[in-house]
Amino acid sequence: MNAGPAASTPIPSQPSSRPAVAPHRPTLGQRIAARLVHLLIRVVSTTLRYRWERDPQLITVEGRPYIFCVWHNRLALSLVMYRQYVNSLGLPARLAGLVSASRDGALLSHVLKLFEVEPVRGSSSRRGAQALLELTSWLDRGYDTAITVDGPRGPRYQVKLGVIGLAQMTGRPIIPATYRLSKKWTIGSWDRFQIPMPFSVCYFDFDEPIMVPREISDDGREAIRQELERRLKALTRD
Repeated sequence: MNAGPAASTPIPSQPSSRPAVAPHRPTLGQRIAARLVHLLIRVVSTTLRYRWERDPQLITVEGRPYIFCVWHNRLALSLVMYRQYVNSLGLPARLAGLVSASRDGALLSHVLKLFEVEPVRGSSSRRGAQALLELTSWLDRGYDTAITVDGPRGPRYQVKLGVIGLAQMTGRPIIPATYRLSKKWTIGSWDRFQIPMPFSVCYFDFDEPIMVPREISDDGREAIRQELERRLKALTRD
């Protein structure tokens, strides 16, 4: 893929010396709700049958750690998909996930902790620079990272540039990832969030890694963003 002329855009800059913005912490009610969500996912996931659209071992393990990219409406089973992937290769599960720093994100961050995933709090509108550096730190420590590339508020199925900056800073591969469900409920939210019906079939799918050069132009970054969006849309069957 030709990403355009190189070197007019440097690696994304470090955040300024302004005080770090603290993310919202989960309330007692959110902690209780998170435990219920965690339990529900664990119970429903045991009733599902899982299939891979292609062999996950086709993704080269030498390229780890990875930056996994999923759509926001596929959050329900994204951690199950990751576990299925690393288990199929006999690899340890080490994952850090980007979560909004908002009040709503506080609940999801506690769900991630219950799944033994390290939450990193931030988005394009709040703690974005801090979150980018935290994700970089986790990648340096050998952890895979996961980002909902159209979250936290959409538009649905439109990739944002943050993941391209992370891949540019770290040199780590971006892995487009998604799944489809044979039977599901769809919520009327902005992302049309999908909830698996018990005893349905879940089909996982990854695409080939995408690399972002360390030196790249603005046009090149946008070209890669569009390529990632195109690939994820091609994998997605609602």
